[in-house]
Amino acid sequence: MNTASFTTQRHLSRRAVLRGLGISLGLPVLEAMTPAFAAVPETRQAKRFVGISLALGLHNPHLVPETAGRDYKPSQYLQSLQDIRQDFTVISGSSHPGVSGGHTAEGSIFSACPNQRGATSRNTISLDQLMAKQLGHETRFPSLVLNTNSQSSPAYTENGAMIPAENNAMKLFAKLFVNDNAAEQERQTELIRRGRSVMDVVGAEAKTLMREVGSGDRDKLDAWFTSVRDLEQRLIANEEWIRKPKPKVNAKAPTQIPRDNEVAVERIYLDIIHLALATDSTRFVTLHVTGNAVTGLDGVDESYHGLSHHGMNEEKLRQLAIVEQGMINEWGGFLRRLKADSMLDETMVLMTSNLGNASSHDNKNMPVLFAGGGFKHGQHLAFDQKNNYPLPNLYLSTLHRLGLQEESFATSTGGMDGLI
Repeated sequence: MNTASFTTQRHLSRRAVLRGLGISLGLPVLEAMTPAFAAVPETRQAKRFVGISLALGLHNPHLVPETAGRDYKPSQYLQSLQDIRQDFTVISGSSHPGVSGGHTAEGSIFSACPNQRGATSRNTISLDQLMAKQLGHETRFPSLVLNTNSQSSPAYTENGAMIPAENNAMKLFAKLFVNDNAAEQERQTELIRRGRSVMDVVGAEAKTLMREVGSGDRDKLDAWFTSVRDLEQRLIANEEWIRKPKPKVNAKAPTQIPRDNEVAVERIYLDIIHLALATDSTRFVTLHVTGNAVTGLDGVDESYHGLSHHGMNEEKLRQLAIVEQGMINEWGGFLRRLKADSMLDETMVLMTSNLGNASSHDNKNMPVLFAGGGFKHGQHLAFDQKNNYPLPNLYLSTLHRLGLQEESFATSTGGMDGLI
């Protein structure tokens, strides 16, 4: 290649170059690419993301401050977080466009995929899994998908398949920090090798089939075949990690899960997540909080779900506030631990829910607390409560913060306004 043609190519956009190569992937900006793509701003500061989703929402009147901006007066729920006020942003008046259906919208929490009630639709890739797809190869576990009570999760693959969550904290701790014996290592290696051989057979059959179908089906098969190759590469990476020792931590595995106190269960999972991040075992985590038992909390004698359907009953709201304050306090404690370990500036931590008003199963005005990642926080971004701002814009901003130059995410219209 002569100097003139090289100079011309250096001025092409990243997207144009990718399309010219026949691919359309949101690749990270590499250092070697910087001269060629000088027009693309380098915004990466964060390298980790933790998404915490609450299946039963948060009562907005207790969460959302009455005033906006950096001088906002803290709401009832935010009083306990004022020592870390400059480390998080409160976002109100936002939701996922086209998403409704109450609890059935849980699958869209991190995918923002439109999911109208009663409509048949396939989900799209969730935020955490897009991050893991591009950057997850750098750690033993590309991502952790967790649930405090069941195997349901808001984590979805690019093919729209839900990833079952790990819902056993003791197994999770062992998976992260307890070395497998030689026999177990060999068993895992053999399973991976069998998986790779199956991928070889299926891949060969797919290539044969592609010669026998029309162009529309070939496109579908090509997309499917690409996902098969991606899976094969992940299997190879997993095999390399099997015989590497796991990190040692100065913490004991949980021995008992308090099933009458969902706040305490959340704390156990957040403690393990903190250890996983601190040991760089993974960088992308989702935790779905779904447990219903909260009578172990002082002053609470009803189920979490029952309290969420408060109908503005004063006693139910009093008890619900105890539960939800506990959830927020645990989130705050997690931020403080990350900050003490100098990890918060490199870790984006989001707490949200698909329900803005759990009592009426409303998916508008989602509760959103967003921390870390090197953003300038300490503010309340207050958007229109009736004409909600697209929350996928925040998701796009998180991708850009990781250095992934995606043009959009789900129904986003750009990066989030006011997030510096």
